[in-house]
Amino acid sequence: MLSGISRILSQKASIFIILTAIVTFFIPNLFGWVQGVTQTIILGIIMLTMGLTLTPNDLKLLAQRPLDIFIGSLAQFTIMPLVAYTLTSVFSMIPAFAPYSTAMTIGIILVGCCPGGVSSNIMSFLCGGDVAYSVGMTCASTIMAPILTPLLVLLLAGEKVDVDAVSMFQQILIVTIIPIAIGFLLNMKLGHKPVFSKIQSCMPGVSVISLACIVGGVVYTVHDPLVENGMFLFIITFCMVFCHNTIGYLLGYTVGTIFNFNKAKKRTISIEVGMQNAGLGTNLAMIFFVANNPMSVVPCAISCAWHSISGTILANIFSAYDNRKK
Repeated sequence: MLSGISRILSQKASIFIILTAIVTFFIPNLFGWVQGVTQTIILGIIMLTMGLTLTPNDLKLLAQRPLDIFIGSLAQFTIMPLVAYTLTSVFSMIPAFAPYSTAMTIGIILVGCCPGGVSSNIMSFLCGGDVAYSVGMTCASTIMAPILTPLLVLLLAGEKVDVDAVSMFQQILIVTIIPIAIGFLLNMKLGHKPVFSKIQSCMPGVSVISLACIVGGVVYTVHDPLVENGMFLFIITFCMVFCHNTIGYLLGYTVGTIFNFNKAKKRTISIEVGMQNAGLGTNLAMIFFVANNPMSVVPCAISCAWHSISGTILANIFSAYDNRKK
């Protein structure tokens, strides 16, 4: 029963997250408890669920396909940060957006500098992509994130705000690498047991519920500023997130084409580059930037929901294309 619920939640993740955000907007205190340490623990749970699905064979991919992984990771940590920086420069020219430009710059750059999203592996599977390559890229970008994410944020946003790169490194290490390592070790030791397999089957649902909690906590945090500033701020921020995500998909696919990847790998690198771990970006924004720039968390929260939706849409487009050709 629980595995069935988990499967439904993973299939309807975007709808569940959107509904959570809408309900929280009208009942803000519903997720008021998802703050500070609690939010960090929840994000750690998401990364733990990823670790519980990893096997030694998944990690071998990093050694077996070094060039593919290198190309994908290079695209991940150049395209999305640079697109984010460019978009903030363009949107800052809009007079009504200018007062919020610093906060929004921090938020969208944080998202752009984060590693690939966990759900990207599911999207690659749904669209007939190279799932093994997707897992390899997600692992590689997550392993590099404690170093590259703080450095890129410092490089791209350091002129606008103070960036504590060392503390950010420690935070990413705590909420990504350590939980993933624990999950991986548990899978190695207990993966052969039937009970553990049942637990693994529930992990996608746990991941979706945890991400919904993070989004709910962010909506609670930004509720009052959003109400005060009206719908315009939400709409313009969504446009920026939409452009960032869509350009990431397009340029990711273009990189695959340039390096003569096959169809499955092109789809995978497109999804891996376009979908970010916005939950991590949200956590970093809440800890390091929200005190002085409360609205910096808004692009992260919108990205949490939108990346799940757009990833599902893109996977369906790829699948529909295949069905049409058949």
